Parts: sequence; C-alpha cells; structure tokens
Amino acid sequence: MSTEIATQPDLWRQISDGFAQYGGALPTAGQRVAAVGCGTSWFMAMAYAALREDLGQGETDAFAGSEFPAGRSYDAVVVISRSGTTTEVLDLIRTTELPTIAITATPGSPIVELADHTIMLDFADEQSVVQTRFATTTLALLRASLGQDLTQAAADAQTALTIDVDDLAKLEQVTYLGTRWTVGLAHEAALKQREAASAWTEAYPAMDYRHGPIAIAQPGRGVWIFGEPPVGLLDDVAATGATVVHHDLDPMASLVVAQRVAVAKSLALGLNPDQPRSLSRSVILG
Repeated sequence: MSTEIATQPDLWRQISDGFAQYGGALPTAGQRVAAVGCGTSWFMAMAYAALREDLGQGETDAFAGSEFPAGRSYDAVVVISRSGTTTEVLDLIRTTELPTIAITATPGSPIVELADHTIMLDFADEQSVVQTRFATTTLALLRASLGQDLTQAAADAQTALTIDVDDLAKLEQVTYLGTRWTVGLAHEAALKQREAASAWTEAYPAMDYRHGPIAIAQPGRGVWIFGEPPVGLLDDVAATGATVVHHDLDPMASLVVAQRVAVAKSLALGLNPDQPRSLSRSVILG
C-alpha cells in the first residue's frame, strides 16, 4: 500500500500529459450525468459530481451502485469499478438503457463487455485490497475532463509524501470534513482508516459538523478539513481541545496524507494494511 501511495504524483502527471488518450469517452459540457460506484468508487463519484456542477459543466448526480434511481433520465452514466466485477454496478449496467461509460483497472473483466464505452486505467491497478492510487488517478482523469490543470495537484502530492504523519497516526479518533467536491474526499479519508486500521472515523460536510458531530471532539482526537474551512470552524474546533488538521495543499494531495496516516496507524497496531479483515478486492454477491 505504501509503495502504491507513493506512485500517485507520477500517475496524475501521466493522466495530465496523456488525457486525450483516456478522456475522449467522458461526458462533455452541458450533458446531464450520473456518476456511480461502490465504496471508494462512490466517494470519487461524489467528488466528480459536485465539482462538475460547480464548474458549470452540467447537472450531475452521484449514487452508490445499489441506489441508482430507476427511470431517471441522463445523457450518460459514468460507472467506476477498479475490479470491473462488483455486483451492484454490473446489475445497473445490465438493466439500464442509458449510455454507460466504465472506468476500470481490470482488462477482461465483465464491465468491459457490458459498458458502452470503457476507459482502462490498468497502469493504476493495485495489489492491496485497500484502494489508493486507482481512486485518485480516476479522479485526476475526471478533473482533467473538466478542464482542470493537475500540475499543482501532482506537485502537492509529491509534498504530501514527505509530511511527517507519526503524530497524526496516534490520534484516538479523526473526523474528516469537506465542502462540495471535497465531501467525497472526506468520506474516502475516513474509509481508509476504517479499512486499513479498523479505526473509529467519521465524515461530514464541514458546515454540518457543528450540528451534532462536534460533540465528540476532545483532546487526543482530530478534525481533518479538506479545502477551505468555513468561517469560524477552526476556532470552534480549537475550543474543544481537538487537534485541527488542515494542509495547504490541493485537497486530493491532502487525501494522500490521509492514506499515509491510515498505513502508519495500521502498522502501529500490528495490522496488515494490504489485507484488512473481512474485506476482499471486489464484492461479488451470490
């Protein structure tokens, strides 16, 4: 997992340099789009949907694979699945009549045959059960499709690999917060610690945090904020004694730091971050 995390800056640059090779099948401005995935892929779909709308590219919704609303109309459905075998997304593609675009890392997987178009990111595949680089490389691709320059994001990701995470890994509990597209990143950061280290983590929209969840904040626990903090939030968190975590980095690079914290915490607990308990590479339902 650590080795795969460290490749992310170069993978994002590869996407940026070769976008024409990968991005031609993705939705264009003005189309009405749904983005779908399960687990980590759902959180990347959430980030893409919010960012696409905020950039004025068109109405965009995000759904977990099992929650896609039958009968709703879209110009395209972007389906994210590293393995290409996840039951819920395959069932969706089989049953919908809408145009589908699959992003996967696995050649020869069922999703390649079922989707109308496939974008293959096999160079970003992983040996670890826990997703890191496939997820962020997919989001890098989606950001590039929206016209975003990834140069600073890649540079910030390189910086993220040098940040000392030892003290962050010692926090008893961390709540991750984001706004608009970074809410998906907050959910993904929380998932990494749950998966790799069986840790207690939570995630919320930043403005909603003070509507209840702040009650668990205290010394020895952390509140990690992706993107620009809402006015007054840092002061409110500091008053609880909790550790405020906020990096002056592209939010996707801050996620790289969170991935490293998950590994450090896992190893400190004597766990194997590559093979978490009760998890497998793909959820295939009987």
